[in-house]
Amino acid sequence: MEATAAEVKNKFGNFYEIARKEPVIVEKTGRKAIVLISFEEYERLIQIEDAYWAKKAGKSETEGYAGPEKSMAFLKGKYAEA
Repeated sequence: MEATAAEVKNKFGNFYEIARKEPVIVEKTGRKAIVLISFEEYERLIQIEDAYWAKKAGKSETEGYAGPEKSMAFLKGKYAEA
């Protein structure tokens, strides 16, 4: 569902109930500005993001990762190429 910021301001209670069931895209000055979602949906998205970064960190630990010296050497090499 989409609504203008003015509509949401004037009928917040209605949009609150809608946002508990589905995302509400709010436009301001003709541009999509924010999305209202339920707290449960927010928590679900945070859990997905946390799992993604945990997986990336675990992969880095098992595969090994470049330390600060190797990282700096790589960056200096790329900078010199530019």
